[in-house]
Amino acid sequence: QVQLVESGGRLVQAGGSLSLSCAASGSTFSWYAMGWFRQAPGKEREFVAAVSRSVSITNYADSVKGRFTISRDNAQSTVYLRMNSLKPEDTAVYYCAADLWGTGSTKAPEYDYWGQGTQVTVSS
Repeated sequence: QVQLVESGGRLVQAGGSLSLSCAASGSTFSWYAMGWFRQAPGKEREFVAAVSRSVSITNYADSVKGRFTISRDNAQSTVYLRMNSLKPEDTAVYYCAADLWGTGSTKAPEYDYWGQGTQVTVSS
């Protein structure tokens, strides 16, 4: 079983940048594909980005493609989300998730473990 703890969320102005981190513990990090999802008030949780276990595959939602970058450091058991050119519509709670033996799915049900989330607020 893996525990996930997100950090880095805060209030930022539109056009700004922010980096989120998700630290994993309790299991072998390299066994898991990692994803970032987000949930805005009154909306369903949606896929943001994912990275495969070997870092060879990354997937992005169309809404963030070209602005967000997912990366991982298996030695540090951490996955990152670098967010540039932030927009007010990026405001949400951001969750990281781990998919045991996964390949970087865009589908939330395929992820086995979830963090508690970190709030990102983008002001206009």
